[in-house]
Amino acid sequence: MNKDNLTFVEHLEELRKRIMVVAYFLIGGLVIGFFFAKPVIHYITNDDFTQSLELNAFRITDPLTIYIAMIVVIAFIIVSPVILYQLWAFISPGLHPKEQKVTLSYIPFSLGLFIIGLLFSYFVIFPYLISFTMGLADDMGIKQTIGIKEYFSELFKFTIPFGFVFQLPILLLFLTRLGIVTPMFLKKNRKYAYFILLVLAALIAPPDFMTHILFTLPMIVLYEISILISKVGYKKYLKAEQKLMEEELGIDEDETEKS
Repeated sequence: MNKDNLTFVEHLEELRKRIMVVAYFLIGGLVIGFFFAKPVIHYITNDDFTQSLELNAFRITDPLTIYIAMIVVIAFIIVSPVILYQLWAFISPGLHPKEQKVTLSYIPFSLGLFIIGLLFSYFVIFPYLISFTMGLADDMGIKQTIGIKEYFSELFKFTIPFGFVFQLPILLLFLTRLGIVTPMFLKKNRKYAYFILLVLAALIAPPDFMTHILFTLPMIVLYEISILISKVGYKKYLKAEQKLMEEELGIDEDETEKS
């Protein structure tokens, strides 16, 4: 079937099939997560910066809740390439053949950046956050009793978003290759982008200047890297558009000569 001529109902059927593929792989990812969740939880609770913390379970079901949450997180990380591929396969019929090939190559880079974002936030951001809050509690004479469920909730809150933040270069490169944004647009609106990043960091960071900078600086660096990468993507976009125009003009000239 020619996907360019699919009806709305056929598009929905195509989407349903791809969602089912993701669901099947997600079940497999959950099975894998079942075996790896306990070692990962043990590593996190016994890491260097958690040695000074006494983690407590305030409810009988807290360990089970954490175990299930970790299984789900591991499963989604494992299945994320399949999710990205199915998303690409669904939208690829609307792209040119070269755009299809290029955007398909983004998938491993996207996964790599997501993992780098998780590792950066876990080994840099989160330890500093723990150190800051513990120091603040000592200064205020407060003895902290930390729940294991709350600890992992904060861990997921500060690590997983950074995985998505690190997708910024890939996202802007993709939009540039489609001609939706340009490097000139990104440069012109740099100050507005910085302001948005500052507001975003203020929403997720503790009210501490150094922590705020620690959150904001990686976002700004990623934005600047995205501008550099988008220049490469924009040049390729212009070349592709020029070649397409030449091909169309060549077809028109051939038709004119025949007539």
